[in-house]
Amino acid sequence: MDFPKFQELVTNRHGFAQMENPSATGEYFSDSCGDMYTFYLKVGPDERIEDISYFTTGCGFGVATCAIVTMLAKGKTVTEAEQLAPEAVEEFLGGYPARKQDYPHRVLEALRITCANYRKSAAPESAAESFAKIQ
Repeated sequence: MDFPKFQELVTNRHGFAQMENPSATGEYFSDSCGDMYTFYLKVGPDERIEDISYFTTGCGFGVATCAIVTMLAKGKTVTEAEQLAPEAVEEFLGGYPARKQDYPHRVLEALRITCANYRKSAAPESAAESFAKIQ
């Protein structure tokens, strides 16, 4: 593991912010450690992630992993972001200690939930839903 890179990510908290008027948000609660991860996305008309931020109640590994995910996802399409693999996160940091190897999986799940929420909010209404609103 690249410890200086880890320290820099934790100290500077890249991407750590609640976003005003996001296109989508999503949360994931890890019952294994009690961490909560929330992602915020601003998605452009071409479905590219123009901005991404996060909030977490987690430890340094949660903060560092969320920061890495924001860097890897920004500029990608929503589909590309959903397909990010834990190996890409691990590679960015030069690996994780054995007891912390589940962090990339958990944080990426939070991102996938956020992307799914974006898709739900961006989906066109069905004719039945539109009709129900008129009634």
